[in-house]
Amino acid sequence: MTVIVAGGGIAGMTMALTCHQLELPVIVHESVKTIEPLGVGINLQPNAVRELFELGLERDLAEIGIQAKEWALVGKNGNDVWSEPRGLDAGYRWPQYSVHRGHLQMMLYRQVLKRLGPKAVISDSRLKSYNNDNDHVLAHFVDSDGKEQKVEGSILVGADGLHSSVRAQMHPNDGPPKWGGAVMWRGTTQAKPIRTGASFVLLGKLEQRFVCYPISQPDPITGKAIINWIAELTYDTSKEWGHSDWNTQVPVEKFINHFSDWSYEWLDVPQLIREASAVYEYPMVDRDPLTTWVDGRCVLVGDAAHVMYPVGSNGASQAIVDTRVLGSAFVKHGLDQTALLHYESLNLKEMNELVLRNRGAGPIGILGIVEERCGGVFDKIEDVIPRSEIEQYMSNYKAAAGFAIETLNNAPPTIST
Repeated sequence: MTVIVAGGGIAGMTMALTCHQLELPVIVHESVKTIEPLGVGINLQPNAVRELFELGLERDLAEIGIQAKEWALVGKNGNDVWSEPRGLDAGYRWPQYSVHRGHLQMMLYRQVLKRLGPKAVISDSRLKSYNNDNDHVLAHFVDSDGKEQKVEGSILVGADGLHSSVRAQMHPNDGPPKWGGAVMWRGTTQAKPIRTGASFVLLGKLEQRFVCYPISQPDPITGKAIINWIAELTYDTSKEWGHSDWNTQVPVEKFINHFSDWSYEWLDVPQLIREASAVYEYPMVDRDPLTTWVDGRCVLVGDAAHVMYPVGSNGASQAIVDTRVLGSAFVKHGLDQTALLHYESLNLKEMNELVLRNRGAGPIGILGIVEERCGGVFDKIEDVIPRSEIEQYMSNYKAAAGFAIETLNNAPPTIST
C-alpha cells in the first residue's frame, strides 16, 4: 500500500524521494494549484546536505547553492563577537549550503517528477481529515472547487508545515502559532559579497539585528551576487501582529528608519534594504512542543511536527533529516505504527528541546550575554567574554541541532539499503 504525503514543500518532496529510494509507493498531495519557487534564502547544515547527497543530489545542490565558508556574529559597532569556518572549511565531510528556498523546493520537485513520474504529485489537493483503521489510513482531500477525494494508504505523513491540517486533527487543542515579539523583513539584493565572499553575517543585538549572506555565485563582470538579507525588530507581544505568512509584501519605509545609521566600510545596510527587488514581512512564530507526533498510522515531520524560530539555520535542515529518519524506521519495521513510534522515539525529545532552545535565541543568544556585560559596545570581545565560553556555547548548540562535527562525520548513513 501507498505512503500518502500531505504537503509538497521541502519535507514532502524529500519524503517522496526517500520512499522512492526504498522502493515504497508514495504520492504527494499539495494544497496549491501551481507549485512555485516561493521564499528567499535558507541554509542547509551538513547533516541535511549529507542526506541529500545520499539521495544522489550532490550535483543538483552545487548548481543552485553556495557553499558557506563562515558564520559570524558582529556587534552593532562593527566589531566581531565571534566568527568560525563552516562546512568543508570547518572539517565537515559535507558542505553547508546557502540557497534560495524556492530553488531548493523546485529542484526536489523536479527530481520527484523525474524519478516517480508526473502522477506522483497531485496539486490543488488539501487534506481535510483522516481516519485510522487497523491496517490502513483513509485520507480525505478537497480541491479549491470543493470536490473531495478519498485516498487509502498504509501511512499518512503530515508534511504540511506551520498550519498543518494533520497536526490540527491530531492535536485539536494546539491553538494558533505563538508570536514572541520579533518581526522579520526579508529580501534579496544584487550586491558584492562581503568578508570571505560566502559568509553568513549577523549584525546587531537580540532585539534589533540584520542578517545577510549570498545565495548565488557572483556575476563575473560586476562581481555582484544575490544577497539574501533579514532585518529584524522585537515588539511588544501584547499587540497582535497579523498572519504568519511568508508572502506579505511591504514597502521598505515601514522599517528602514530603524537601520538608517547601520553603515560600515564593509557593509551598507540601508543600501541593501533600499535596493531589494521586493521585501516580505513575517512575524517570527513557533509552536509549543508536542507530546506525540503519531496518531495511529499518521505521523508529523518538519514544521508540522516542530516549527521553530529560524535563529539557528536548521528548520529546513531538520525537515530533511526527519524524512530520512522516518525512512530508516520503514526499513526496520515496515509501513506500520511501530515504525512511526520508532521514528518519534529517536527525534521527539531532542527536537522539543531545540524548539525551546531556539525560542531562547539559539546560537545567537551569545549576543544577549554581550549586551548584559557591556551594553553591546566593545573594542575587543575578549575583554567582555572569554573565547572558551563562546566556543562551549556554540558547541552545545551544534550538538543539540544534530551537526556536531565529530559525531556527524563518524555517524553511519541514516538509511542503509
